[in-house]
Amino acid sequence: MSERIVVVGFGPVAARLIDELLPAVRKGLARLTVIGEEPEAAYNRVLVADLGVGRTTEEALALADAAALIADGVDVRLGVRVRRVDRARQRLILTDGTSPGYDRLVFATGSRPVIPNLTGLNPDPAAPVLPPGVTALRDLRDAAVLRSAVAGGKRVVVLGGGVLGLETALAAAEEGATVTVVHNGPHPLGRNIDRGGGAVLATSLRNCGVRMAGNARSTGLEHNAPDGGFSALLLDDGSAIDGDLLVLSCGVRPRTELAEGCGLSTGTGILVDHKLRAHHEPHIFAIGDCAEVRCPDPECAECRTARGPSGLVGPGWRQAEWLAEYLMLLAAESKADAGPSSDAAADAAAGADALPPLAPEQPGVIVLKARGMNMAVAGDNGAEPWDEEALATGAVNGRARLRVAQWADPEHGRYVKMITRAGVLEGLVAVGMPRTAAELVQLFERGAELPADRSLLLRLDGPDQVAAAGAADPARTVCRCAGVSGTAIASAAADGCGTVSEVSGATRAGTGCGGCHEDIRGIIEAHFQGAVA
Repeated sequence: MSERIVVVGFGPVAARLIDELLPAVRKGLARLTVIGEEPEAAYNRVLVADLGVGRTTEEALALADAAALIADGVDVRLGVRVRRVDRARQRLILTDGTSPGYDRLVFATGSRPVIPNLTGLNPDPAAPVLPPGVTALRDLRDAAVLRSAVAGGKRVVVLGGGVLGLETALAAAEEGATVTVVHNGPHPLGRNIDRGGGAVLATSLRNCGVRMAGNARSTGLEHNAPDGGFSALLLDDGSAIDGDLLVLSCGVRPRTELAEGCGLSTGTGILVDHKLRAHHEPHIFAIGDCAEVRCPDPECAECRTARGPSGLVGPGWRQAEWLAEYLMLLAAESKADAGPSSDAAADAAAGADALPPLAPEQPGVIVLKARGMNMAVAGDNGAEPWDEEALATGAVNGRARLRVAQWADPEHGRYVKMITRAGVLEGLVAVGMPRTAAELVQLFERGAELPADRSLLLRLDGPDQVAAAGAADPARTVCRCAGVSGTAIASAAADGCGTVSEVSGATRAGTGCGGCHEDIRGIIEAHFQGAVA
């Protein structure tokens, strides 16, 4: 018998898992069912804001083709929700009245937007009811609402100073909307960026046409629009910010309600071990935004510093790729066990047991790219050059002290901070310095030592380096979400891919956050210019 694998959720991470499992389906090793709440197959949710400002299309966002999957033998069920999971019988109860069984169940339910508790909003996180003129910008219907506002040159208020909120604000402002970002704290990205970098970032945002309202605490909404929709955001100082559309960008929360309903252990997300198995339940797995890798062993050193789901698509894709390999080995083992005793059964069992656990994710890099500005942030970057207490932190047991190199040019929107220990980056901030940022990110991800003269890195953005910009290491990782190198992208261009979408189709580069699109375009252009020359 083929292994019955059911995937609950059909977002970007589930789409990658299904894609990786297709060989097992075609070989008859597995029968695959995917259940998605939305009527559409998986699409790139990260780029919904780009769709909302008219920079891309629904077709370009698509990550899966339901008809093609069905033709390959996948049971695709769209517009259907899971009511509950019956673990005892290994069955799901769906809203369409059916109850498919499973041998392996994978939760890929993602996350839902955090709805702030404001007067005029339903604070229920499980079933928020947003009034007209308010959107959390999570799906295609939300994108249509933003598109209408931007096309009409309306006033857009973005509540929240995180990356997605800032990218939405920048894109909407560039396309003609009047945009105000409201955030609580002295500068945007308050949880990720230091004070100096945050101040330069805020100035850069203003220079890009985005109004900033910092240190603002929201209390409620006014609904005085002709259709009874949103008309103003009320603040605790008695002031109001008028607008025609309110975009909520207050973070996300893992969707764990189904797992909790069937008795699985949860923390911030669904608790899974290093093989992505739910605690004490070998038949159930979780990946992506809903999964929190924290094994049951209280002595596990890796899990002591676990921070919950990353919220980034790249780690979710890597989980999907690893789990697909593991599930295929389990399916082969199951099929071998069902047949006559043979060496194949022993080999299959050994393969599943011997597969190394998923490697722990390194601290993520936050990148903000827009026309006219660039920012990269990573690690712990809060230490200041003259803060002796902060610099001495961790300098025990023979470890070196922290060192800080910092440079600022607020007038021109440029700022760099490098925090190192024994010459290796532990934190970085780079605003308005794209080449320096790219080099620092590579050094951070590789754990490589910085040059003794840190100013060499600043010079990468000097005018004399512009002509040499294309001479960067071709083997560098251009798309961190999908792990695609510049060499692979150049090879795709050599094979005839002449657009970003064509390269994405051939290599998966650019199918994540979209921050590498300009780099991909530059590699394509460099290839064809060289071919012409």
